[in-house]
Amino acid sequence: MGQGTWKMGERAERRSDEIAALRAGVDLGMTLIDTAEMYGDGAAETLICEALGNLRDQLFLVSKAYPQNASRSRLAGACEA
Repeated sequence: MGQGTWKMGERAERRSDEIAALRAGVDLGMTLIDTAEMYGDGAAETLICEALGNLRDQLFLVSKAYPQNASRSRLAGACEA
């Protein structure tokens, strides 16, 4: 079971609640986090790092890339970013 992050990281007034939700999910045993570079133009990924960065080695991250980055030459760079 995992957590999705669509619409997360887009509104500053929700940031603390979103961080708390991600941490609560992991505390309850959810180790899969679904995100994408298009979620808030990377803001969701930044939020995940802030909330769970110290647990990175214990989590599975699933991500999606923009269509323009879905090539062998660009995908690795998009994931690193």
